[in-house]
This record gives sequence, C-alpha cells and structure tokens, in this order.
Amino acid sequence: MTQENQNKPTIIAVVGASASGKTLFAQTIHDELMDELGPENITIIKEDSYYRCQNHLPMEERVKTNYDHPQAFEHDLLLAHLNSLLLGESIDTPVYCYNTHTRTSNTVKVASTKIILVEGILLLSEPSLREIFDIKVYMDTPLDICLIRRIKRDMVERERSLTSITDQYVETVRPMYHQFVEPSKAFADIVVTRGGKNRMAIEVLKAQLRQLT
Repeated sequence: MTQENQNKPTIIAVVGASASGKTLFAQTIHDELMDELGPENITIIKEDSYYRCQNHLPMEERVKTNYDHPQAFEHDLLLAHLNSLLLGESIDTPVYCYNTHTRTSNTVKVASTKIILVEGILLLSEPSLREIFDIKVYMDTPLDICLIRRIKRDMVERERSLTSITDQYVETVRPMYHQFVEPSKAFADIVVTRGGKNRMAIEVLKAQLRQLT
C-alpha cells in the first residue's frame, strides 16, 4: 500500500429506509470511536443536509416535494464535498430545516478525518456516489417497524400530524422505498438486521475501522 493510500480517508455509507435505525447505528459508531480515537479521526455527515434549497418556493409547494426521490437531494454537491474531504480539505455542509422544508442560511464546517461516516436513505441509488464509498452498510429493517418509528419521531421531533405522516408514507415514502431504497441493498457490503442497536454489527464495524487509524 502506498503512503498516499494509507493517508486517504475511508468513507462509509450507512443506508436504509427512513427510520430503519441507520442514524442511530452511524451515530453510535461515531460517538464511541470518537471517544477512543479523538474527534480528529472520525466525522459524520447526513444526507438530509443536502436536501435542495427551496427558498424560491412558497410553503404550500415545499410541502408537496417528494423527499424520498433522488432528485430531492443535491447529490452533486455531496459528491463534490466528499471529494474535497478525500483531498484533505474542509467543507461547509448545508443546514436543513424540516419545519420550513428548506435550508437555513447557516453552514457547518467539517474537517477531513481518517474515517468519514455518511448516513442517508438514497446514498447507494446514485452510481457516482456508490463509487466513492469504501464500505457500504444497509440497514434491513421491516417496513412496519420503520413506519411506527417514523410516526413517533415525526410527531415528537418535527411536530407533524398523524394524518400528514401517514399520507406522505402512502404517497411517496413506501413507493420510493420499493423503487430506490430496497434495490440498493444489492450494492451493500454489509447488511444489518435488528436495527441500530445491533451491538454485534456495531462492534464488528468498529473493529474494522480501528485498523484504519
């Protein structure tokens, strides 16, 4: 292995259906390894941060956006940012607001680290993104479990009504899952069952990542 390859960051994708446990899984690995290795060695990026800016649209139009389709994301910007991190450069990630359905005027600076975790629903649906990930993890959680978790999360954290959650689930979330998310499992290196609290899967991936620092 060349010195250049030894210094190159490793990028890990953690994907799965909405509320499949991918955020918990990725965040747990990030937090536990950060305690061990230090914040200079690991960072986490959320695909949700790259939802497109919709400031030009009135609120009633923003609500109608299909947020589970690849076109809802600015994946080109995410790819450009990941390539910058590979070169050792810092990036300014967007900040997305779920209540206003658009980006805020703020950004968050993210430094290049040895390990970069990226979590989201559609990361493996884009060929250009798939190529940049060194390890691809798919959270294989039954849809009924995902729906229950989504209802609880969105009602509490995003102050949404049950009707709006279930209508969106039927109209876009479930169809887009079958069209884009579930087929992307074929590209995964690791398939994790039992959600984000699967300690064996967490420990196996942590052990792999420790070897990279």
